[in-house]
Amino acid sequence: MLHFDPMEILLTLPGIIIGFVFHEFAHAYAAVKLGDSTPKDQGRLTVDPLPHLDVFGLILIVITGFGWARPVQVDRRNFKNPRRDDIMVSLTGPMINLAIAFFFAILLKLFIVAGLPYRMNETIASGITAIAQHTVRINLVLFIFNLLPIHPLDGFHILSNMVHYTNLNRLYRLKYFSRFILIAIIITPTASYIITPLVDSIYKGLFTLLAL
Repeated sequence: MLHFDPMEILLTLPGIIIGFVFHEFAHAYAAVKLGDSTPKDQGRLTVDPLPHLDVFGLILIVITGFGWARPVQVDRRNFKNPRRDDIMVSLTGPMINLAIAFFFAILLKLFIVAGLPYRMNETIASGITAIAQHTVRINLVLFIFNLLPIHPLDGFHILSNMVHYTNLNRLYRLKYFSRFILIAIIITPTASYIITPLVDSIYKGLFTLLAL
């Protein structure tokens, strides 16, 4: 479904960019720390948005709700423990999205506790609040979505490093159906049954915890 609401785009774009950039930076940082210099050599060890953003993927997520950033390339042969280290690199992306969600929820709480919404223009205060809320939700979506065990998502890399070697061929056969599974999730109500309930639960729990 297409969304061309200019105000909605303005409110969601900061959270999307932050989520994409730090997700990919986290992958790069973890890989370098674990012994693979490939992301650093390719200029991905940075929080500069330009090396991480894919223009087409960014446009698509803004208007359709689904998109992508430029994936960080990793050479697992450089890891001391390839399976374990590849899992850690794969996990850092979704986990940083979860951390971003918590961070912006806490910032919103501090913003309200400090009484700043009552000291500034109502429209500006509402805009700041909405951007923070959207950033929390978007990063929760990125957290859950990227953990799905579907190629080329992080969840698939995690699963492929956890299964026994004898089952890898079966798993990689399923890889060829991944694009169709992803399309089904995107264009059908499947996401509302898989991703949305989990995002809503974490979102509500977090805001309840912070009394927001």
